[in-house]
Amino acid sequence: MSVIIVCALIGVLLPYLAKVPIIIAAGKEGGYDNKQPRTQQSKLSGLGARAVAAHYNCFESLIVFGLAIAIVLATETTGTLIQGLAITHIVARCLYCVFYWRDLDMLRSLSWLVGIACPIGMIALCL
Repeated sequence: MSVIIVCALIGVLLPYLAKVPIIIAAGKEGGYDNKQPRTQQSKLSGLGARAVAAHYNCFESLIVFGLAIAIVLATETTGTLIQGLAITHIVARCLYCVFYWRDLDMLRSLSWLVGIACPIGMIALCL
């Protein structure tokens, strides 16, 4: 069960870690605007804009993964396959961010597909 909890923790932290390139990009644009960060972020281009999109997508993905984790824990279905899917989800989501930042759209889409298939598989295995 600890693998599931660790994956949940990483999943929760990932959107915040994905914000680091946004802060760097904003810094290059005159400094991070802590009063109106979303306004500033909406004006970023290139890597900064892709980092914003990856950051928001991490939150979107967290909803599905969080639900899968809750179902896994509620049904006490924490076998090796489910743990493997949870780990694969985390790896896919980390790669998703890297591919988004580097503007590798096909690899990003593939990692997104793997990342969404894993929590769906986790839920299906709990049936």
